Order: sequence, then structure tokens, then C-alpha cells
Amino acid sequence: MTSRRGQGPSIAVLADDLTSAGDGAAPFRRTGHDARILFRLPEAEAGSPRGVTAVDLGTRVAAEEDAVARTRQAASRFADADVLLKTVDSTLRGHVAAEVRAARSGSGRRAVIVAPAFPAEGRVTVGGVQYVRGVPVHESEFARDPAHPVRCSDLAELFPDAVPAGPDQAAELPRLLGAGAVVAYSAQRDADLDLLVASVPDPDEVLWVGSPGLAAALARHCARAVAAHQPVPGPARRPLVVVGSANPATRRQLDLLCDRADVRAVAATEDPAAVVAELSGTTAPVLVLHTPDERRPRDTALALGRSMADAVRKLVEEDRVDALVLTGGETAAEVLDVLGVTGIGLADEPEPGVAHGTLLGPPSLPVLIKAGGFGDVNTLVRLCRLLRRQGGS
Repeated sequence: MTSRRGQGPSIAVLADDLTSAGDGAAPFRRTGHDARILFRLPEAEAGSPRGVTAVDLGTRVAAEEDAVARTRQAASRFADADVLLKTVDSTLRGHVAAEVRAARSGSGRRAVIVAPAFPAEGRVTVGGVQYVRGVPVHESEFARDPAHPVRCSDLAELFPDAVPAGPDQAAELPRLLGAGAVVAYSAQRDADLDLLVASVPDPDEVLWVGSPGLAAALARHCARAVAAHQPVPGPARRPLVVVGSANPATRRQLDLLCDRADVRAVAATEDPAAVVAELSGTTAPVLVLHTPDERRPRDTALALGRSMADAVRKLVEEDRVDALVLTGGETAAEVLDVLGVTGIGLADEPEPGVAHGTLLGPPSLPVLIKAGGFGDVNTLVRLCRLLRRQGGS
């Protein structure tokens, strides 16, 4: 794909949280595009910038009215992008329908494609219903998420005016999109998403709505022949893993990581100084700071998040750590806000749904960000190994 201006395409990713911004932009970096994640909407620029700009709008934790206003403003700012992707959680958490309506209104796009499937993580759409590993998302562990419980699995309920479609109806997409339809697309395989993207004659007239599965399909469709250069950081001396997610998948990953002899793990408290002292007193090459296993009331969870962010800032300032692994979108956003960085320059996507880059600081630390529900039981172990060996074999 080339820009309407004859250059490389401009690609905008509007995300409702930090991990969504990362895993929406990372597939494009993997297919050769320069990519960055910003933690706030940038000042107006003359036209859309080249490459990929993903913006964390922070709307998943906002009230719906604020989420709608932020999304509409961002969609208007990036209305000229050659590809405009509004990311949604692959388990349909958050203000999904309201934000999609706002993005369409702000961007002025003729048609909308909603395709939330992420087959690599077992999240598929069958007959318009979203499943996670064979279970409708409203009956899965995500229905018990204390902050963002899922209440609906059915795209027809979320988007009553949408036209259902799937791979068997791909030939009908040009007509539907030309008529300005909202298309709710079912997909069970990456090939289904590739067929979707290939079937759209004018991608720049569509508001694309989806998760990392759709982002990867779009990235494959507009891969660059010559990749933009992005330096790979050298190996980390002592990475810090920060786990704020209560998702069972992440807790299993955390348990396996903490069983290793080279890891020192500490549970967060509301006293960041005590946490810093405990982690500073160890010689272990991998440090872990995590929320307690038990779910907490919302106010307590927010206080723990602020404490964790303050502890991370102190450890970085004292040069106790030189790389970060962040899992859990709200925790990651709070940590990076406290550090005072403006964004992340993406280097690659080492695994589906994992973004790897360097903080746009100071501090300019290597960082990996991962959504709580992504990955297998060995994911955190692999990510630590990657940071400690990056730049080498």
C-alpha cells in the first residue's frame, strides 16, 4: 500500500489503553514501518505523519462521555490517515460501541468494519459471537474482571445496525462498504482476516475496528519492501518485571517466573519505600514487582497502582534496573506517566500482542508491554530472557 500522496502510508491507531496501543502498532513495525506509541494526543500536525502513530487515549478507564469525546477528537485529528484503526479489546471490554460511533463521526469515514477476532490468542468470532478458547466472552474469566467485566459477546447486540459477514461473504464487501455499511465480520483464522483486508478496494475510506488480529492482517497487506531502521537495545543488566494484571493467565506466568532461582519478587504494598528497600537489597539479576494475588476493591487497587509506579520510578532513578517488562494496561500507563516519558519508539513484536521498544525519555530504557490475558505460561520467562540477550544471539 502507498499513500494517496505517493509516499509510504500514514497509519493511525486509536487505542483505549496502553497495551492495546502497543499490540495495535507492533505488527506494522514487524512489517517494516517506523512506529511510535504516544501517551497523549499530539498537537495538530500538517497532514498525517508517515509511518505508524498509535495513541493511548486512556478511554477504557474513563466515563463513557469522556471516552466518546476523546475518541471523536482523535479520529478527527487523524482523519487523513491512509489507514485508520480503532482498536478494541478482543474480549469486548470497555465502551466498544460508543467509541466506534465516535470514531466514525470524528473521522468521516464512509463505512466501518468491526472484526475483533485474534486467532493467535484463541479469540475468535463465530456467527457474530465472540469466543475466548471456545467460551463466549461473557461467560469466560473476563466476565469476572473486577474493573472491566464483559457483559456481551454478540456483535449484533452491540451494533444493531451492522450487517453480519464472514469469509463466505467477502465478495459482497465492496458493495456493502460502498453503501456505507457497518460490517460485523466473523473470523476464526488469520486467513479469514487476510481475506477481509484483501477484499476491501478502498482501505482509506474505511474505519477499521479490531484487535491485534486485524492489525496484523492490515500490516501484512501494507508491508514495506524496505524496512525502516530501528536500533535494537543492548542486553539488559537487570530487568524489572511489573505485573499489575489480575488475569489468571498472567498470574500463572508470574508463578512460573517467580519459581526461578535468578528472580527476586516482591508484592506491592501502599508503602513504595519498603518495596524499594527490599528489591534494592538483593543481587538477583531479575526483579519482579507485582500486585497481591487476591483481588482488591477498586480504590485499593488504584492506591497499589500508584505505589507501584512510585517504586518503579525510584528504582530507575537509583539505577537499580535498566529495562522494564510491563503487563496490565492501567499499571503500565501509570508507571510510564510517573517516569515522565512521552511515548515508546517500537523496535519489534517478539510475540503476538507484545510490543518491544525504547522509552521516549529520558529515561531511554528498553521496554516490553503485554496485555494481561495474552501469552502462555512461559511468556514472562521468555520476555526476560529476550531483554537479557537482545542485540546478541
